Amino acid sequence: MLPRLAVTLGDPRGIGPEIVAAACRDPRVRAAAQLVLVGPAGAGVDVDVVAGEWSAGAGIARAGQVAGRAVERAIELAQSGAVDGIVTAPLDKFALLAGGFDFPGHTELLAARTGRPVAMMLAATRPSPSSPNPLRVVLATTHIALRDVPAALTPAAIASAAEVTRTGLRDWFGIAEPRIALCALNPHAGDGGRFGREDDDLLAPAARAAGIAGPFPADTVFVRAMRGAFDAVIAPYHDVGMTAIKVAAFGAAVNVTLGLPFPRTSPDHGTAIDIAGQGIADPGSMIEAILLCAEIVTRSRALAASPRA
Repeated sequence: MLPRLAVTLGDPRGIGPEIVAAACRDPRVRAAAQLVLVGPAGAGVDVDVVAGEWSAGAGIARAGQVAGRAVERAIELAQSGAVDGIVTAPLDKFALLAGGFDFPGHTELLAARTGRPVAMMLAATRPSPSSPNPLRVVLATTHIALRDVPAALTPAAIASAAEVTRTGLRDWFGIAEPRIALCALNPHAGDGGRFGREDDDLLAPAARAAGIAGPFPADTVFVRAMRGAFDAVIAPYHDVGMTAIKVAAFGAAVNVTLGLPFPRTSPDHGTAIDIAGQGIADPGSMIEAILLCAEIVTRSRALAASPRA
């Protein structure tokens, strides 16, 4: 039986509705999954599960409200077993807050509604000229100011990211013995303390305790992963990890929330409100997100059905 996936439309002012509609027409998607579209009525796409009403010009707060409600409805569907996974079109974080959802993004909303420790992964799993091997980047800290990173980057945060990543790679990606590396915080991993003591005093002991390698300098660790040395790299903060994956595979990478009781994926880009409705939005990453979510569901079923040593 094909995986059944809830697909949210995202912010109705952005390109979410049109890339979802384009993905629904793609023959690869149609062959891989059954889709249940969740979103507001009036967004230009016929939805299966209505999450509010939308009309053009309704405003930022209303856009964030209906987009957030759609995610909540999709979570309810997944938790009840009505769908096997969730694929989400992009949200506008400011609109989400204006609409009454005090979360920086999907990841934090999903964690709060499920009560699970989660980790944000960007994954480029299909070979490309720049990355013949999969590149998977996991964030130890997510949507916080750079000045707040050192305080948030605790041994517990690194241990949690490592455990959620290890479990996700085993259960969702079928990697029996995951090789995980930790990216350094400072240039040259601190250069023996010259550029900061965090890597020697905090990250190195935390990596050993978590059973992962590193910390390795940011200017080499992602290249090593792309050459096949590691199955995933844990980045200490948002932009160092996101820059690496998006330079390597923008438009083909997929956002995966690890740690949930169901798979959730999303495109690697934002709402692109400036080009919405012009017919030029590229649905490639949305298609990849749906295909990867379907692959995870199928692989998880197979792993659950097979005896383990």
